[in-house]
Amino acid sequence: MSAHISALAGTLESNDILITISSADGGANSVSLSSIVINQFGPAIRAVIDQCLASSGLTGVEVTVQDKGALECTIKARMETAIARYKEKM
Repeated sequence: MSAHISALAGTLESNDILITISSADGGANSVSLSSIVINQFGPAIRAVIDQCLASSGLTGVEVTVQDKGALECTIKARMETAIARYKEKM
């Protein structure tokens, strides 16, 4: 990929999540997750992120997730918005 592409969705407000999707070198996707509730809900948050990423068809992206206690529906909505914004820039 010749140009760096980046898109984000969400905020760092309480009960929200900030998701950034950036182009990365290589074909594999990577996810970096930080959350105030990672001990309780880390695997569930990661599953939603991975599911959205897999269904998007994106490859070679880096996803940075900063969770502030978002509900599953919010995580999914933010992921879908970030993916749509990223694809618009491709």
